[in-house]
Amino acid sequence: MDKTLCSPHPGTNKTNSTTSDRGNSSTRKPGRSGSHSPGSGSLGGPAGAGGSRGAVLGNSMILQQQQARKRQLEGVLSKYTNLIQGWQNRYFVLDPELGQLHYFVNEQGKSQKPRGSLPLIGASVTPSDEAPHMFIVNSVNGELYKLRASDGKEQQFWMSQLQACARRHSDSSAKVRKLKGSDEHLSVERAGGGQEVLVMSQAEGQQKNLVQSIDSLPTRGPLSCLDQDLLLLKATSAATLSCLGECLNILQQTQSHSQAPPQSQTSERNHAAHGAPSDGVPVWTVPKSPSGELLKNGGLTPLRSAEPSPALRKRSLSHGAEHHTGLESISPTEEVTDTEDNEEEDLGVLDDQRSIILHLLSQLKLGMDLTRVVLPTFILEKRSLLEMYANFMAHPDMFLSITAGATAEDRIVRFVEYYLTAFHEGRKGAVAKKPYNPVLGETFHCSWEVPREKVKPLVRSNQGSSWEPSRGPNNTQQVDDSPGECYRVRFVAEQVSHHPPVSGFYCECRERRMCVNAHVWTKSKFMGMSIGVSMVGEGVLCLLEHDEEYVFTLPCAYARSILTVPWVELGGKVSINCVKSGYSATVTFHTKPFYGGKVHRVTAEVKHNPTNTIVCKAQGEWNGTLEFTYSSGETKVIDTAKLPVTRKKLRPVERQGRTESRRLWQHVTKSLKDGNIDGATEHKHRLEERQRGEERQRAADNKPWTPKYFTKEGEGWIYNNPLWKST
Repeated sequence: MDKTLCSPHPGTNKTNSTTSDRGNSSTRKPGRSGSHSPGSGSLGGPAGAGGSRGAVLGNSMILQQQQARKRQLEGVLSKYTNLIQGWQNRYFVLDPELGQLHYFVNEQGKSQKPRGSLPLIGASVTPSDEAPHMFIVNSVNGELYKLRASDGKEQQFWMSQLQACARRHSDSSAKVRKLKGSDEHLSVERAGGGQEVLVMSQAEGQQKNLVQSIDSLPTRGPLSCLDQDLLLLKATSAATLSCLGECLNILQQTQSHSQAPPQSQTSERNHAAHGAPSDGVPVWTVPKSPSGELLKNGGLTPLRSAEPSPALRKRSLSHGAEHHTGLESISPTEEVTDTEDNEEEDLGVLDDQRSIILHLLSQLKLGMDLTRVVLPTFILEKRSLLEMYANFMAHPDMFLSITAGATAEDRIVRFVEYYLTAFHEGRKGAVAKKPYNPVLGETFHCSWEVPREKVKPLVRSNQGSSWEPSRGPNNTQQVDDSPGECYRVRFVAEQVSHHPPVSGFYCECRERRMCVNAHVWTKSKFMGMSIGVSMVGEGVLCLLEHDEEYVFTLPCAYARSILTVPWVELGGKVSINCVKSGYSATVTFHTKPFYGGKVHRVTAEVKHNPTNTIVCKAQGEWNGTLEFTYSSGETKVIDTAKLPVTRKKLRPVERQGRTESRRLWQHVTKSLKDGNIDGATEHKHRLEERQRGEERQRAADNKPWTPKYFTKEGEGWIYNNPLWKST
């Protein structure tokens, strides 16, 4: 691979530009250096410079070092995209001034917005044995790039440059925090921190002293470390500090924007300086959520995949062992319509449980991983996380209508419509309760029957304000409940890993030749007065009739106001991308601003990337009303609260397998329904202890866990018998 260092400004490396570009000035871009080694130009003056030569040489070396730091390293590297597309070549640009690593589809795309950007301050750059000449760039915000060079020399070169850039920006940030006093104040401002950094540093120290003073108190007595007022003070001080840190980030961003280079400079620099997002960014501004650096959309970079290989999709599973059939093992005659009341009540003001919450908060630290923390039983929903994923399919008619779209534009717009309406029923509105953590090997099976008439192509209304299904006499929807006239959508989910907690789920409709395969790692973090859950992973929707694949991600969830009246909101930016058609969508779940603003707001846009044309925009509330505007000027309004919910069908508990969710958690669920929190806690504890005992037995027998229905492929999990293998 050709490694090239570029100067961000024409003329900053005049020596190299003059010698390298001579005779080829008509084709080379301004400022391109002909060598990847910084400082290859002449440094010294004439041989007879006498005593001044040393000074000239020294000044030239200093100038050269400064110029080298400003040059951009750029070239082609292989980037791991996802489990289906695997490794893809991308064009990377390292901007040493901004301390960011950008990438584009190819070199010609440099004039457009970067497909992705990774901040290098505090980042680690390490080699990996997963693939030849591979290394990993891991940012402090949780994002990471898995990259591969063409050979070992190139790998080392990129690693050393990235490490040097990360170290330089990290050291600069550390110096800013250490500087104190009026003499050093100017240096702080030059470093970009300003006096605010000093104030923040002092606040951090005072909060740390406060926590240490509280923790040093005895556990009993008139003034103990478990006193409710002190625990509340401890929790609120941590939350206040987090808010101050967020305010400081906003101030620093504002300052960097005001000092951005003029428009006349290269477009790449302009996009990077303003923090331009990847392709598909909506026109609505996105307020930064309080998750800040802890959770950035689940630590996921929007996926931009290259053309998939059909051979990769149709390959046989590598394990070659016998697999459980999953969906095929359950007959439709065994299933009955679900009659469970899935309504959840708000927690309300937690007066009785506040001491429990405060004691729990006193043991936590900002950014702490909550995966292994046992949360109190009274905050649990009466369903497993695996069933929650199934409830995202509560509108299967909209799901099946995706493949009925006549054009690629219709299909991705329908996918966005289905995606935005899925969260209301899946999340049960904004109720701040937590589903059961699935035990290892837990499974959930269900299906839906959808009348074929509901999946016919939609007819646009004359008014242009909405789209409606075809209607029969008396303005009623034509629905035939005859089982022979229904499509069947089948779903299976399994907890495939316990540490980390990863769930795999698969859904298909054989008649419509469409399926979804997804894996999700739920990653929880403590954020002061909130808890953030990042859903790390991705899903792939396959429309076999059109040979299209849509890769999508999931938003973060936040439990707010955990000491008063808890509530839940979604946040972060997610992507939907179809490589074959060239269409992509960006969906932004906006978190509520600190002051004012609406809750549960979501915006989206669908774009045709080859023509850079926006074909659809959407805005509204993910658990309320959504308005879609199309390029034709027509609009469509969907009220998620009024959408009919199709009840799922599943086997009665007494006929379910031992590890199926409803049967596994039946005693916990019954206790919660009866208001018996102690009983629910006891049953939950027994399940957890049984899981630990089985884990110890497997370790003693040296038998690793093998999932029933999913097989690990790369970093993801694939259903053993997906629809694309049998067609």
